[in-house]
Amino acid sequence: MSESVTNWAGNVVFGARRLHHPASAGEVRALVAAGGPLRVLGSGHSFNRMADTTGDLVSLAGLPRVFEIAPDRASVRVDGGMRYGELAARLQQEGLAVHNMASLPHISVAGAVATATHGSGVRNANLATAVRGLELIDGRGETVTLTRDDPDLAGAVVGLGAPGVVTALTLDVVPAFELRQYVYDDVPRASIEGRLGEMLADGYSVSLFTDWTGLDANMAWLKRSAPMSGPWFGARQADGPRHPVPGMPAQNSTDQSGEPGPWHTRLPHFRMEFTPSAGEELQSEYHVAAADGLAAIDAVASIRERVATVLQVCEIRAIAADRLWLSPNYERDSIALHFTWIADTDAVLPVVAEVERVLAPLDPRPHWGKVFTMAPSSVRAAFPRFADFADLVRRYDPAGTFRNEWLATILD
Repeated sequence: MSESVTNWAGNVVFGARRLHHPASAGEVRALVAAGGPLRVLGSGHSFNRMADTTGDLVSLAGLPRVFEIAPDRASVRVDGGMRYGELAARLQQEGLAVHNMASLPHISVAGAVATATHGSGVRNANLATAVRGLELIDGRGETVTLTRDDPDLAGAVVGLGAPGVVTALTLDVVPAFELRQYVYDDVPRASIEGRLGEMLADGYSVSLFTDWTGLDANMAWLKRSAPMSGPWFGARQADGPRHPVPGMPAQNSTDQSGEPGPWHTRLPHFRMEFTPSAGEELQSEYHVAAADGLAAIDAVASIRERVATVLQVCEIRAIAADRLWLSPNYERDSIALHFTWIADTDAVLPVVAEVERVLAPLDPRPHWGKVFTMAPSSVRAAFPRFADFADLVRRYDPAGTFRNEWLATILD
């Protein structure tokens, strides 16, 4: 490539020899048929080298937009380059919605699904669980269509880009709905200790934020249908809009007035119309069983002084169980601890390893798109269907067209 290409955070400089912008699925097939190594870039919001390659890097952003609502209005088919913000706006015009969204609406649907990215809510499973159909180009350059009738779908959806290039997805949709968003400051540690499950269930989506300088949580963000007023588990309602990271401009955040608004303007933390921060951060995230949520918080609290030195903010939220093989929520309701670190890899990685050490007794599962240092054997052991996934990858990509160093380390 004539110029370097980085991920959104800038901590990964891709080593690809060429960057392609195919304008059709046929062009993607031709690229795959030419042989690898080949990886798909997505929207670049992964913080590790998952998308890196020494061969060809492919962006699907130039594919023709596909937006096809099924006759029964229960699903929508979209192209592999569409982002959630665009999808949400088009669904809203049709009176439809997806069940949840991630913090950022700027991410691609295919990339979010491939990494089991999620929003929050004790009754809300991650974004990949909405996939009822997947169209991909496998390592032989052949188009494969999977539906829920095919047992391979549960393995291919959270696929890390390993089974093939996803050119289209079919997603479950629901009728459009409205939510209100509220922010509360200073959530007492005593409330978290005694009523964590109740807190995280007190809304469609609930997030606690802490900088780990103390044992209280700095903020709680609640997205819910019913209005609320007064204190919340001992916390007080914020006196104005907030950004999850203290000191950052609140105008980038979604409406927190408590006024009802369309689902896609409340579920993300950030507005689609504002470009996200310049990426001056690294991120890690670990999922534990919901029953171990407080134990995970206590584990991190035991090293909070060290965590706080390199942390911008930590978000704590719940995600419902699913049956997707590489989902961190596979067969267990989960609580996730998400760390937004400073943009200093050398300073952050030793702390990430320390977080993993204290969480290890709780069998944490990492978010695939974030920074983690867990040994590959530990990562494989964390996912009960990992061996089945490795077999699926060998069937779909026998020549290793989509394999890179990151994948080889995880798979082997």
